[in-house]
Amino acid sequence: MAERLLIRALKGGKSTKIVTLNGKNMTKMPSMLEKLPGLKTLDLQNNRIPKVCPEISTLTQLTALNLGNNLLEEVPEEMKYLTSLKKLHLFGNKIHRFASGVCDGLQNLILLNLNNNQLTWIPQEISRLKSLTYLSINHNRLASIPRELCFLENLSELQLNYNQLICIPKEMNFLKKLQKLLLVRNNIESLPEGLCDLFNLRILDIAGNVIQMFPPGFQDLKLREFYCEGNPLFLKQPVNAVKHEDIWSLQEITSRLIMNQLAEKNPFLMQAIEWYPQVRNIISQGRKCAICGKSFLTVWLECVEFFPPSKNWKISRNLQLVPLQILICSYKCFNQCDPNLFGIAQV
Repeated sequence: MAERLLIRALKGGKSTKIVTLNGKNMTKMPSMLEKLPGLKTLDLQNNRIPKVCPEISTLTQLTALNLGNNLLEEVPEEMKYLTSLKKLHLFGNKIHRFASGVCDGLQNLILLNLNNNQLTWIPQEISRLKSLTYLSINHNRLASIPRELCFLENLSELQLNYNQLICIPKEMNFLKKLQKLLLVRNNIESLPEGLCDLFNLRILDIAGNVIQMFPPGFQDLKLREFYCEGNPLFLKQPVNAVKHEDIWSLQEITSRLIMNQLAEKNPFLMQAIEWYPQVRNIISQGRKCAICGKSFLTVWLECVEFFPPSKNWKISRNLQLVPLQILICSYKCFNQCDPNLFGIAQV
């Protein structure tokens, strides 16, 4: 059957624009494809192809290539010669690496689907995909993503569900056109402040991570849909905050500055502090915020603030059953907040 379809396509020669050999149990990509220089769409999904043939590099007019559900182990180097390619589907393979230089020629690529593979890393060269608007790498083994991914200025949808991510690059704020961000079922502990600069973001799904609080400005996002179930979020509880003064004392301000600079191993202060035993005695009484980790001297609860989600946000149905309040670190990591004063719940 596959041979007959291919022969029929070859008879069309340069006029053949589409070849579909889906689910033909093929174990090799046909080298005769080089005789179809006018080909626009090639569908070879659901076969058993372990590698692409070198002849595919001649298909410079190809705009859509589907190699999903095959046996590829890498994003092939031959892809860089497909300079007209706009859509590339490589889902459901055994891909665990990118071939060197593969991103160089894909300047027109709009969509890249790498779902259900075995990737543990993404090369820095991904930033060369300047036209990319849709990137999906769900169900892989990514532990991190390179900051260079955040330089894809045309990216509008990013899916990284079901990986092993711990954090998101702080350069996230460069993705100005991002509208949809899916980070379901990772190990993310916190969101970068840069996320709050994404004013075009409309859908955010962080369900199933280990996030407890949100960065300052999060409540101002113009989201339409927000999902956060399965995170150990802090829940608002009635407490009495202890405030020693309405205004910080000079000692408090100075102590916090010194303690936080010492924590960053400021060489000047580390040397100078040896000459001031009284200062050492004062800062020895300091403690660290249980949430943000910064040092303080007296007991304050000014570090955080609870905000209700915007009424315009569509949230998970189970979150609609409780008065969800999102915890915002509104003073940017300077002060004390004891987590024992708040309830922690998987919502």
